[in-house]
Amino acid sequence: MFLKNCWYCAGWDYELSQGNNKFLARRLADEPVVLYRKRDGGVVAMEDRCPHRQAALSLGQKEGDSLRCMYHGMKFGPDGMCVEIPGQAKIPPTARVRTFPVVEKDNWIWVWMGDPAKADPNLICFAVGPGDPEWNIRTSKITVKANHRLEIANLMDLSHAHWIHRRTLGGTSAWVNEKVERTMTPRGVRNVVWFRSVPAPAFAQHLFPPDARFDLYIDFEVTLPCNFVIHFQVWTPGTATTGPSNGRMLLDSYSSQAVTPVDEDTCEYYFSWGSSKATDAPGLSDMLYEAVDDAFREDRVVLEAQHRNLKERPDGNLVNIVHDAGPEKMLRLLDRLLAEEAAEAAAPRARLRA
Repeated sequence: MFLKNCWYCAGWDYELSQGNNKFLARRLADEPVVLYRKRDGGVVAMEDRCPHRQAALSLGQKEGDSLRCMYHGMKFGPDGMCVEIPGQAKIPPTARVRTFPVVEKDNWIWVWMGDPAKADPNLICFAVGPGDPEWNIRTSKITVKANHRLEIANLMDLSHAHWIHRRTLGGTSAWVNEKVERTMTPRGVRNVVWFRSVPAPAFAQHLFPPDARFDLYIDFEVTLPCNFVIHFQVWTPGTATTGPSNGRMLLDSYSSQAVTPVDEDTCEYYFSWGSSKATDAPGLSDMLYEAVDDAFREDRVVLEAQHRNLKERPDGNLVNIVHDAGPEKMLRLLDRLLAEEAAEAAAPRARLRA
């Protein structure tokens, strides 16, 4: 099941040009969507399904701000209404395609899959995109053959970095041992933790003497459907044992990540990492990007194998451990909102029966 009343990331803005046949064919929360740009640069998102014989509209062509299906030539305006049927003068009122609210923000394209009246842009998560002039951000994406609930659990669990990412993001047992401060938000969980006087992350240890130590600040918020934005800082080791480090900041960085479920078995993962211009150095943001790209490929191997196991034995989770606390908070929130949506959808049917 997928939450409908939320914003799903459909990709990076640079993936969608104004080219004549440039479309993005996406599957968002198990629904086919085609996206294209109008002449003014705005984005249209509509169901990738012609109402005639369900041909994929993403195989069509743009004509001005309209999209023509290349099966029988029916043309649809950006509002989804059919404006032309070659060989037929009358256009039936049912000749229309569902459209979806779209917002571009922080270089991501967001599509609202639920009730258009509830499509509040303020519900889009905060992020730092490559267009922000204060940051040097690198972007990428991967496909993961796993259910998005597994991604949620993975992102809410810092401890796995010590094991899965021991050659990339790991490098200290603080990932396992330090207590994370968690605060529930209306659409997610904010998590904050300091690591005091620890080695550099594994991907950067070659830059420092073996005994080099740092304070690390990790502030990440996970929001529904499955967005993860982390503010990651590195400081020289200070003497403070609580609160902010009183050392000197060496790195100020953001990684923004959006996981979009394609269907029950697949996710598209759009992500970035980069340094602030104030703390950047030649090659530094490139190294951050390489590290996170490698790390998510490490995650992919584990999550895809986990997904296969769960498909074979869905009741096979027999043990709960302390590191399940974070994932359980987020998954309970998701289940509560899913239940609210289901109850709201069922209410009109119940009134009709009465």
